[in-house]
Amino acid sequence: MAANAVIIVLFFINYPNCAGKITNLFLKMTIFAVAFNMFCEMTLEEAIEARHSVRAYKDQPLAADVVKVLEEKIAVLNCEGKLHMQLILNEPKAFQGTMAKYGKFRNVGNYIVMAGQKADDLDERVGYYGEQLVLLAQTLGLNTCWVGLSYSKVPGTYVLDEGEKIACYIAIGYGETQGVGHKIKTINQVSNTSDVTPTWFRKGVEAALLAPTAVNQQKFSFEYVGMKDGHHQVHAKKGFSIIGYTQMDLGIAKYHFEIGAGKEDGGEHQPSFDWV
Repeated sequence: MAANAVIIVLFFINYPNCAGKITNLFLKMTIFAVAFNMFCEMTLEEAIEARHSVRAYKDQPLAADVVKVLEEKIAVLNCEGKLHMQLILNEPKAFQGTMAKYGKFRNVGNYIVMAGQKADDLDERVGYYGEQLVLLAQTLGLNTCWVGLSYSKVPGTYVLDEGEKIACYIAIGYGETQGVGHKIKTINQVSNTSDVTPTWFRKGVEAALLAPTAVNQQKFSFEYVGMKDGHHQVHAKKGFSIIGYTQMDLGIAKYHFEIGAGKEDGGEHQPSFDWV
């Protein structure tokens, strides 16, 4: 998409007389608008690189079109992941408590309540589908932060059906900054990547290493198992941590892995692998 935009823009730069032949002003504006949008569109791979946790936000409401995109995506993911995620807008009380101040959260007025039916795999599904919202938000010009403890549950702001629980919150908004990166583990510390494992496996692990985890603990690992029935086999597992949240972290990391490996791009060369 970006390459197409560059071609269009360069065409008008190098052949200005051609632009003059287009007398319809609306058509000119449409062509340049399409080129600009294609050029600026952020891919999920770019979102992974750009995303950093942000705890301080501008006192600025989310744009109406952004809210629409988020709510539509939440509806789809709730169905796919059997979750009950809810976008809460213009509600500052959840991040005004002592824990929020200790966690250095500031001006958080928008957040996503990550909830679902109690189940052994709830945390992993919350991580996997919640990170899809996080990366979508990044492509929309927003910033985010996964929050495990530093929030308060404000009655009347969310709805829980019978048997449901809240796993965590995700703060979302226009950050005061874009956040900063942190030291990460090496590929060999979290996988069995070698000269004989596929290139896409390495790329998947690289993307997983950029996934947010509780206190940057990165207690996960990926193993390339081999081939079975024409499909590559990949095993992902969580490690031990007294901090907790490792199952949620694993779900987040698995989604990053799929993007890095190319499973989410829809192209004809995407790898065919199964989680085992």
